[in-house]
Amino acid sequence: MNTAPLWQWSASEIVKATRNGSHTATDFTGAAIARMEEVNPELNAVVENLADSARAEAKALDAQDGPKGPLHGVPVTVKINVDQKDCATSNGVPAYKDIIAHDDAPVVRNLKAAGAIVIGRTNTPEFSFRADTDNPLHGRTHNPWGRHISAGGSSGGAGSAVMAGIGALAHGNDIGGSLRFPASANGAVTVKPGLGRVPAYNPSQKVERGLLAQSMSVQGLLTRSASDLHLSMPALIAADSRDPFHVPMPWRGSALDKPIRVAVSCDDFGFGLHPEVATAIDKAASALSDVGYVVEEVEPPLARETGEVGYRTLLGEVKVMIGPDIRKHGSEELNTAFEEYYRQFPPFEGEELLVQMAQRTHYARAWSLFMEDYPLVLSPFLFKPFFAPARDTEGAEGLLDVLGAAHWSFIMSFLGLPAGNLPTHIAEMPNGPQPIGVQIAGRRWREDLIVDAMEAIETIIQPTQETLWKRFS
Repeated sequence: MNTAPLWQWSASEIVKATRNGSHTATDFTGAAIARMEEVNPELNAVVENLADSARAEAKALDAQDGPKGPLHGVPVTVKINVDQKDCATSNGVPAYKDIIAHDDAPVVRNLKAAGAIVIGRTNTPEFSFRADTDNPLHGRTHNPWGRHISAGGSSGGAGSAVMAGIGALAHGNDIGGSLRFPASANGAVTVKPGLGRVPAYNPSQKVERGLLAQSMSVQGLLTRSASDLHLSMPALIAADSRDPFHVPMPWRGSALDKPIRVAVSCDDFGFGLHPEVATAIDKAASALSDVGYVVEEVEPPLARETGEVGYRTLLGEVKVMIGPDIRKHGSEELNTAFEEYYRQFPPFEGEELLVQMAQRTHYARAWSLFMEDYPLVLSPFLFKPFFAPARDTEGAEGLLDVLGAAHWSFIMSFLGLPAGNLPTHIAEMPNGPQPIGVQIAGRRWREDLIVDAMEAIETIIQPTQETLWKRFS
């Protein structure tokens, strides 16, 4: 019998309880709402409280006869940059605060269809284009480990919420690291899906996104354990005709011959690797080896070049497609940050931008061939412990600490490969404790292999939430 408060239960435990009748959706929804109302004033993770509609949905689920959905009664949060009917899709921008969605985005529809209950909507930076969550509309989101660490971005509200116990699952999205930054910052677990895996579309949108944004931006979840990703991601990938490029493949791929080989890289590309991050890689590699993976130090192809070209190419598209809106509607702080982005990662423009977009296939092919031998790649996510709030606004040095140190993130984003993050330990840093983790990338369409590996690591290295809740209870 689980004697922990209901807000601490995992999604897997919640589904088991609502299926066997020991608890109701109303029980878990009420507990999550109470937790949200207790801790959110300090965190500002949830910026739209949906408690009333959530209670009504829970009551309706409890009255339902017949089979229950795979996420029946699981409280979740949804990020404010995707459409949820009758809610504002503000994207953290004051000028967009009155954009009210007339229908649900596919990811929201899929969560609801599976029986999840949305209790609130979570914060994001302006235009969801910073690795730190703060905006003029809703303010700053804080990390439950303390205010010495940024909550990350752009799904910072989601990461803060799920680790604080505000829902067992938190929706987020990722184009350059927006699921993985908050996972790293808050000690959560995530898998960035590959391109085409989770259907995406905002019914409120007026124009189509750029081609790179369409093929790099993905929808996903932040959780507190890898097993909850295996539970929830199959519901998220359900097809939706509004995304014509969605790939209707099952969550589980065919079994690979054992043992599975894992390439380990500690390449810091000249930025320097902090000892705590080196320890995290050692811990994850050792855990994988202990459970039967073959772990080998080997460098993937064209890694530094892939990341640099990827980020400059994305910024080239951003400058053309949404640059005018950022200049017009973005804060002075955001525009100053973008000026520094453009200085450090000069955007490709004109003919050169088209050439580099085409070159993306060259890098993807090299990695695809490499991953025939090594289906998984273990690497740093950041080269150092997570940065302080607003670090990306502190000039060239600050931006290097944020984006330069996340080179492995951009590699996977540009390639469209799936990549997971999980914590390995808590470091006692001079300003206070913080989680340290790693990234595990996988073959295209094989998110399941990544989650299997993270789940295997968790049999040896326990997730961080109990440490967090004991420390800050």
